[in-house]
Amino acid sequence: MANPIIWYELLTSDHRAAADFYRVALGWDIAPWQGKAGEGAMPYLMFGGGGAMSGGIMDFPPPALANGAPPHWSAYVMVPDTDAAAQKAASLGGQVMVPPTDIPEVGRFAVITDPQGAFINVMTPLPMDPPPPRPPEGMPGQCGWHELFTTDQAGALSFYGAMFGWSKVRGHDMGPMGVYEILAIDGKETIGTMTLPPHMPRPHWNFYFIVDDIQAAAARTTASGGSVVMGPMEVPGGSWVFQGRDPQGAYFGAVKPAA
Repeated sequence: MANPIIWYELLTSDHRAAADFYRVALGWDIAPWQGKAGEGAMPYLMFGGGGAMSGGIMDFPPPALANGAPPHWSAYVMVPDTDAAAQKAASLGGQVMVPPTDIPEVGRFAVITDPQGAFINVMTPLPMDPPPPRPPEGMPGQCGWHELFTTDQAGALSFYGAMFGWSKVRGHDMGPMGVYEILAIDGKETIGTMTLPPHMPRPHWNFYFIVDDIQAAAARTTASGGSVVMGPMEVPGGSWVFQGRDPQGAYFGAVKPAA
């Protein structure tokens, strides 16, 4: 069984302003984290829809702020053993950027990169009774597509296949832009990878969040102080997407899935 992606997180310069933006632009429900906060913990807002949460928004931790990190989205992949996963990532040519660390009442996580330098998180959640509800399929407030821009598609596919059991299912020829390789998690097409375009500075992940109306979401994005940098446009399969930038500078995607 492949490792699933279970959580999304925005690190930003103003978590409250960012939450207000996404609440309006993408129609998210926002709620504060009510769990136990460890010493020095920073405020944490959760987002989701349909009565279930999909991710969180927080200000930069001091080390990230000191290093000049830009606002950005990341994802968490569930693994049975965070320490073993971090060691495995290093053995496969990745790097461990944040060593395995406990989050009170949540679990244990680490931040890794793939061999090409794209960041992703691994996490072993603590058992919860009852388990938290999962968002209904296709509901705004959850991620509908994942996209990896990389300098070495073959190397990235090899890494994520060995690391998480994600498998390539097909490719879509985009002409001069190369082949868009599509990966599945347990048989469900979930991830697209493509060669990093020249105008992008480094390999990275991008996440497309589900919306009810792509044109309306694009209009709300610009009206709320963000920008639409590509689209809206229809993609193969009938979905509609756009890529945007929030007022703090984090890039994100939106998708209206095909009927």
